[in-house]
Amino acid sequence: MLIFQSFGAPELLIILAIVVVLFGASRIGDIGKGIGRGIREFRSEIKDETEEDKDSADKEETKT
Repeated sequence: MLIFQSFGAPELLIILAIVVVLFGASRIGDIGKGIGRGIREFRSEIKDETEEDKDSADKEETKT
């Protein structure tokens, strides 16, 4: 874990600059949008699953 303690602002800026050079600024925006969309879809699916579990539990309670 000592390697992560040596990362500071200058090192992170250098890494960011390398990423921009490799992928280009517009491509980084597209990657960010894709990641954000994926996270939103994942959260909505988790929420739907939780609601379905609650509904099925409520139905089982009314049967007994």
